[in-house]
Amino acid sequence: MPTRPAPVDVIDHIARIGVVPVLTVHHSMDAEPLTRALISGGLTAVEITLRTEEGLAAIERAAALDGGCIVGAGSVRSVAEAEAAIDAGAHFLVSPGLDDQVVQVAAQRSVAAIPGVATASEVMRARQLGLDVLKLFPAEAIGGIHTLGALAAVFPDVRFMPTGGISPSNAAEYLALDAVLAVGGSWMVPSQAIVERDWTSITSAAAAAVALKQGVR
Repeated sequence: MPTRPAPVDVIDHIARIGVVPVLTVHHSMDAEPLTRALISGGLTAVEITLRTEEGLAAIERAAALDGGCIVGAGSVRSVAEAEAAIDAGAHFLVSPGLDDQVVQVAAQRSVAAIPGVATASEVMRARQLGLDVLKLFPAEAIGGIHTLGALAAVFPDVRFMPTGGISPSNAAEYLALDAVLAVGGSWMVPSQAIVERDWTSITSAAAAAVALKQGVR
């Protein structure tokens, strides 16, 4: 398995790409062609969720690929899941909420952690844990741009990765904000395209997602 990049390099890589595809993989054998299709479109950072039994195997397959792709584990909700994801080769951990122990495991294993927050209190707790990159989740459901702007005003040292309800129609608006490191979403990997193994359409959707970031630079 390739050498795992340092947490700071992972965050910098995500910032450069600006869009992180959130993948729910039901068959681990799809992980390689799916990841390659996204890489071909210019998306070289992916988050594979642990929502399916194949999630860990998919992470292992994707992380073993050549091509410079940063592979994260999503929906990490416990220490056991964090350890398993890191052992599978995950370069970063994304959680729906803030769990001190998951953050601590990531730090001990030198892996970037991006926990989810929805309130100012959670941001304050995350800062106490030494974190300055956080997932805003579920972004649109908790007020979207307006909530993000309010949090950014009082936490100017924090960068956010809004996820939940992000689509081509609003992604550019988020990406235009200085407080946004990147956005997370699954619009470029529709489940039907994965079922049909239509990797060409996924590459095209990935390229369109990359263009959203480039359009606000």
